[in-house]
Amino acid sequence: MKSVFERLQRTQPQLFSAADIVVPAAQLAAMAELIAAIERVFALPAYRAQVLAQAPEIARLPCAPRGVFYGYDFHLGTDGPRLIEINTNAGGGLLNAYLLAAHGRDELAAAAKQAIVDMFHEEWRLARGAAPLRRIAIVDEAPAGQFLAPEFALFVELFAEHGIDAVIADPAELQRVVTADGERLLLAGEEVDLIYARLTDFYLETPACAALRQVFAAGGVVVTPHPQAHALYADKRNLMLLSDPQALAALGVDVATVDCLQRGVPQTVTVNPENGEKFWSERKRWFFKPPAGFGSRAAYRGDKLTKRVFEEILAGDYIAQEIAPPSEHPVPVGDETVTMKADFRCYVYAGRIQLVAARLYQGQTTNFRTAGGGFAPVFAG
Repeated sequence: MKSVFERLQRTQPQLFSAADIVVPAAQLAAMAELIAAIERVFALPAYRAQVLAQAPEIARLPCAPRGVFYGYDFHLGTDGPRLIEINTNAGGGLLNAYLLAAHGRDELAAAAKQAIVDMFHEEWRLARGAAPLRRIAIVDEAPAGQFLAPEFALFVELFAEHGIDAVIADPAELQRVVTADGERLLLAGEEVDLIYARLTDFYLETPACAALRQVFAAGGVVVTPHPQAHALYADKRNLMLLSDPQALAALGVDVATVDCLQRGVPQTVTVNPENGEKFWSERKRWFFKPPAGFGSRAAYRGDKLTKRVFEEILAGDYIAQEIAPPSEHPVPVGDETVTMKADFRCYVYAGRIQLVAARLYQGQTTNFRTAGGGFAPVFAG
């Protein structure tokens, strides 16, 4: 499999940095502490009831799997890590496992890949018990054209190494069938057991996802990450609750957890025309983003805003998050050393960090276009 990754490094060098990023062990421990605090909140029945009440109906369906590849994204400051957002289909987890091997950490890479396979087996076990996991479909819209499409191919090969058939598919290729045993999902005439959803249609609302939505709702296929996971973790409106000590206390969150969240979650508030004048005057303090956004799309630093774009924000459904500046790191690029910003992604399953990676960049947000930037492994110093 190493040759596949080496080919990827040649064909898409913008994905990978040559840098090793060393982070103080105390910062890594603080990220783990903050993740644990957030997971405690998310486990509360009161939190789940409040969040799911505003989510689409499909997110309220009972769902046994936890959801794979939660991505907790941080900026590191002198006073500790600050949570920027949480994603439920965080890309790059497997790429970063291979990247560890490319940086000479073969044992860590092998352990990370095994943990990924074990995670999918656990998702299946939670939903189907001891039944054999035979076929996984890695699903995204027009998958061949996706930026991280090479990672899909690496998943196919990794699953094959562990005796699991895996295919890559567009959701429109999936077919719903009704049998005596219930509804099933087929791809090219063969049944699919588990969908690894790389979709940004988080609630399966587009026509292309109609068959997948129906069979999932009927319990005929396991989907991970699933719509409920997105509602509970990745809806950016949840950051408003996590940064509001009064709202947390009303949910029954203990004082120590509230204190931890206050240190690590930047203040996040809703934006509307009534408070528009205040936000415009204080715009340099804030980062504006849509609640359902992903990949930094339609997200803006306040100090870069034009009046026209700000008016569009006021007319839209936006939140504002207090800016937490990213850390900067020297990165070798050819014969030079260049300073780049970094955000840090913790890939998390069942509340435990599996892998930490940096995304190095220049500019307003992570972009995978900066020469010498991209994913970089993170080690404790």
